[in-house]
Amino acid sequence: MAALLGRDLLSLADISPTELQELLQLATQLKSQQLKLQCNKVLGLLFSKASTRTRVSFTVAMYQLGGQVIDLNPNVTQVSRGEPLQDTARVLDRYLDILAIRTFAQQDLESFAHYAKIPVINALTDAEHPCQVLADLLTIQETFNTLAGLTLTYVGDGNNMANSLMLGCALVGMNVRIATPSGYEPDSQIVEQARAIANNKTEVLVTHDPELAAKGSTVLYTDVWASMGQESEADNRMPIFQPYQISEQLLSLADPEAIVLHCLPAHRGEEITEAVIEGSQSKVWEQAENRLHAQKALLASILGAE
Repeated sequence: MAALLGRDLLSLADISPTELQELLQLATQLKSQQLKLQCNKVLGLLFSKASTRTRVSFTVAMYQLGGQVIDLNPNVTQVSRGEPLQDTARVLDRYLDILAIRTFAQQDLESFAHYAKIPVINALTDAEHPCQVLADLLTIQETFNTLAGLTLTYVGDGNNMANSLMLGCALVGMNVRIATPSGYEPDSQIVEQARAIANNKTEVLVTHDPELAAKGSTVLYTDVWASMGQESEADNRMPIFQPYQISEQLLSLADPEAIVLHCLPAHRGEEITEAVIEGSQSKVWEQAENRLHAQKALLASILGAE
């Protein structure tokens, strides 16, 4: 994975299909303990949004590699008092080896990466969530022993998850279908970016029909209907998104061997039913565990662990 050494990961579009496949292979080797790597480096976590899985998985991954982690909570740093991003970036660049940022605007992430010489990882923005999709693809590959030719259907809000899933699926040769209510479609530029990556070899479909999207699908995927920062819209969104719930009925339209994924946290009874998330086709907990292994592979690759 020398190709990723010292690089940023701001979007899944930053890496090639080959590099993505190699990351997944490395994650598999690390998870099975076929390979053990060490990296005595320091990771900073600068998170402006709440986090459970991302914060804990990055922290544990870095500790398991033999490194250190500094939690740079904006509430206890000068970021909360208005220090310019470029100033913070140039200071942290002199202390840390790598930085994972979880924030709202993709532009803020990109600005930070521009001013910092150290590698910067997108740990979630309103535009993308690439680290989650690394874990998603690892989970799908573990289940089916392949990725190429499979079909993933995402139902719900056309948010950062929908955007990154389109890119990730296109990179590994999967078909991807995004079903959203009218007015809640994914970013049109990222749709076109994913279609360019797919190059007519696989499908990138955006539709308002969840049943059409689910039919014959290998993977059903959903996320909360109101993301962080949209909580005030939750009540208004509820009736609009109700037809996009992953229920037993919707799951019955998918391939009989289909699996169900959710990036968590889940609002049971809203975007997914209790029966489905706790059912035999759910791989949600394996998916959550794989955040650790996928991010460990990413850190090891960027930092050059040996």
